[in-house]
Amino acid sequence: MPLKFDLSAADLSAAELASLKEMRIRCTRRILLSTSLAASGHPGGSLSSLDMLLVAYGILRHDPVNPRLPERDRFVASIGHISPGMYSVLAENGYFSEEDFLAGFRRSGSGFPGHIESIVPGVEWDTGNLGQGLSAAVGMAHAFKLKGMSNRVFCLMGDGEHQKGQITEAIRHAVKYKLDNLTVLIDRNKLQICGSTEDIMPQCMQKLYSGLGFQTVKLENGHDCNALYKAMRDAYRNISGVPTVIIAQTVMSKGISFMENKAKYHGSPLPPDDLAKALAELGVENDFEQWQTRRKEPVNDKTIMPPRADYPQIQAGEPLVYPADKTTDCRSAYGNALKSLAEANNQEGQIPKIVGISCDLEGSVKMDGFHKHSPHAYLELGIQEHHAAGAAGAISCENLVTFFSTFGSFAVSEVYNQNRLNDFNHTNVKVVATHVGLDVGEDGPTHQCIDYLGLMKHYFRFSVFMPADPNQTDRIIRHIAVQPGNCFVGMGRSKTPTITKEDGALFYDADYVFRPGKADWLRKGTEATIITYGALTPACIKAWEILKAVGRSVAVLNMASLMPLDVNAVLEAAKTGPIVTAEDHHVETGLGASVATTLLDHGLAPKLKRLGVKHYGGSGKPADLYKEQGLDAESIAKTVLELIA
Repeated sequence: MPLKFDLSAADLSAAELASLKEMRIRCTRRILLSTSLAASGHPGGSLSSLDMLLVAYGILRHDPVNPRLPERDRFVASIGHISPGMYSVLAENGYFSEEDFLAGFRRSGSGFPGHIESIVPGVEWDTGNLGQGLSAAVGMAHAFKLKGMSNRVFCLMGDGEHQKGQITEAIRHAVKYKLDNLTVLIDRNKLQICGSTEDIMPQCMQKLYSGLGFQTVKLENGHDCNALYKAMRDAYRNISGVPTVIIAQTVMSKGISFMENKAKYHGSPLPPDDLAKALAELGVENDFEQWQTRRKEPVNDKTIMPPRADYPQIQAGEPLVYPADKTTDCRSAYGNALKSLAEANNQEGQIPKIVGISCDLEGSVKMDGFHKHSPHAYLELGIQEHHAAGAAGAISCENLVTFFSTFGSFAVSEVYNQNRLNDFNHTNVKVVATHVGLDVGEDGPTHQCIDYLGLMKHYFRFSVFMPADPNQTDRIIRHIAVQPGNCFVGMGRSKTPTITKEDGALFYDADYVFRPGKADWLRKGTEATIITYGALTPACIKAWEILKAVGRSVAVLNMASLMPLDVNAVLEAAKTGPIVTAEDHHVETGLGASVATTLLDHGLAPKLKRLGVKHYGGSGKPADLYKEQGLDAESIAKTVLELIA
């Protein structure tokens, strides 16, 4: 039976300490067996952090029968490689059987992967590579503060991973927003893969945390369960406005004499003969061969947890309509739509439904209106994009619609890994990036994000939308707010004409409804098709006018939904004749590549010319940069004429 401590007690009882000792033996056996059976894994850190894990689960509010209990506390294991330890403790607490874990660990199709993932009952977050878990934990803790909930968050971290700079970003966030519902646990075993942490990259975690404002507790013996209990109990009951870190001095591979304090066991399982010695030292049966036989049977996938499914009910509000004679920028339309959403959903005195996050660019990404309306729900996280992206993902999983906005080069290129981990974690984050493409102009090539679609194609759970004008921007922003899932919306910096029909009426009028996977035929034609999106849409319409003036009938297709792609529209274009794709993106990895692949997949081979960014842009007016790359209206029209000829 799992232990549940009485937090009013000054110390653990003798019976509780005896139970913890017995639990440690059982969990140690599982750690050793699981890694040896898989012939891979990480026993060393699992054993050094085991006492912290066991005590934490005696303190935290959780329910193995209902792993997604809304009132549950959260435990984030940032050191994702200690899955043998985590799974062993979860099995001890009744989340699944020992048999499921030992028979399935690191086997394809089972629910027990090599690094901790949320498909395992009781696991909150896929932490993946090191240095990411604290950002997720901070996001969760901040979400509970926003919602006025009493849930607590523990985050277990390794000492070696503190070499990652993102952790410092997360610490500053926790201190600024007074997240006293957060407790950081550090397994200070002083060893990492290649040896001593002090030889590889020396650091003082106590000074790091205390210097930035954490309440710091140092335990000389991180295996003293009573000392761990008292430190965690005090942190759990903390209401000081200051988060807590507990730095526990531990021993790598604690409990097996010949493994202790040896860096090799960070990621090396025991071979069968050494396993036999270790199990004998523990005083438990060596049933390695029986488990080997059991692992030849099909895996049990019945323990796999489904993704989170909760998402708040959001009012889309009334769409804003920008007239044909008014030129504005899409980012201003985004800011107006976000403020409108806040007015419809974030009511004074109530828990907000929509959260906005930015990184020292509030005015540039037009979040100032949202901030003014919903100051409590606006998070200014400073120039800390890596942490901000990770925290945004975690907040979005706590029934809060989360908009994360910064410039394209920061929102995509810089935080590729954080977006990737959000994708793994089935988050609902809305990444809205302004200042995308050559349209950034004078800021120069370092800020001209031309890889947004190419990078986003590597994710399996992100949608990518690129509006053509302010009206389409408004509808897209309202759509992504209402619908769950990860979304990227990109736009340039410049003011842009409002898209109209041939008769001058608004194309994206008050009745327009944005639909993912649905492109828009801005102009119809019989000889060729120009497929475009975003900032180049006005140039393509102008190219259509040039071609019409010389007697050519060409269609213009706006592919605002890039993921998912409107395959049927591409196939329809192929029936018409030659296709020209035009985009403010790296020519090899953007829309043109998607169209080419679609045609190939369907056995079609119309004439195709892909226009895009062929080399890094310079620092200058967007119009000049487009012309240099052959992306101005005249160049696009010329390319179409050459294909038709």
